[in-house]
Amino acid sequence: MAENKRRPRRRGGREGPEEQFDQQRGVFMISVAAELAEMHPQTLRMYEARGLITPKRSPKNTRLYSQSDVERLRRIQRMTSEEGLNLAGVETVLDLEQRLERMRSDMTRMRRRTAQMEERMNEELERLRKSLGGELVPYGAYEPRKMTPPGGGATRISIRRRS
Repeated sequence: MAENKRRPRRRGGREGPEEQFDQQRGVFMISVAAELAEMHPQTLRMYEARGLITPKRSPKNTRLYSQSDVERLRRIQRMTSEEGLNLAGVETVLDLEQRLERMRSDMTRMRRRTAQMEERMNEELERLRKSLGGELVPYGAYEPRKMTPPGGGATRISIRRRS
C-alpha cells in the first residue's frame, strides 16, 4: 500500500510557509503572461529579443513566465506609456538599476569586511600593548619640536617600558 505523501491542507484553505508561491518560478505560458501584463504575446517576444525579459523554458522549450516576470512586464509598460520612455530608455533604466543594486551589495560586503579588519586590528593592538607591558609612544614625542624638512619626515615609534 503506497503512502500518501501529500500534506493535508490547513483549515480555511491557507497555505503554510513551505507551500507559499515562488515569485521566481516560471508557471505562466506566454498567452497567460501577456494577458496578466495586458500586452500582446508578440510584445513579450520582442521584449525577450531585446533582453528586457528572460522567461524560463520548459523541457520542451516553451516560454514560462514567473510572477516577477509579469511584474517586470507591467513596469516596462508603465515606463513606456505613463513616463514616455522608449525601449532604449527602459533598457538604460533597468541596466542602471541592476548596476546600482550590485554596487549596494558590494558596499555592504566591503563595510562588513572593513569592520572585521578594524576589529582584528584593534585586537592586535591591544595584544601588543599587553605583551610589551608599556605604551606605544611616537618617537621624539617628548623632545622639543623641530622644523620638519619639506616633504615631511618618516614617523618613528619607540616603545617605552613601564618601570
